Amino acid sequence: MRVHHLAFRTRDLARLERFYTDLLGLHVARRDDERSVWLRAGGTILMLERADEGEPSLEGGSKELVAFAIEQADADRWRRTLAAAGVAIEDETGFTFYFRDPDGRRVALSHY
Repeated sequence: MRVHHLAFRTRDLARLERFYTDLLGLHVARRDDERSVWLRAGGTILMLERADEGEPSLEGGSKELVAFAIEQADADRWRRTLAAAGVAIEDETGFTFYFRDPDGRRVALSHY
């Protein structure tokens, strides 16, 4: 079994798309009439979907996360990239660092 796709719901599709494409470097695989954008994340698709009116927002401070694999040699470059974009690293282990996307979703970059 493998992960087929992840779906992130958002009120601001363009902002979330910029975060995952411009900052993290994922590439658009498909766009669906401004309702969703599908991004390539290795062998998995990350679907960014416009939230429906009245749909609850994410719970602030959640420890649930999505972790993307990076090469150990690139870890310092990623730290600099996040800092330059004003994205704070909120926690770190010897292999992984954690931050939030614009909707408050916990994201990690890991070379474990």
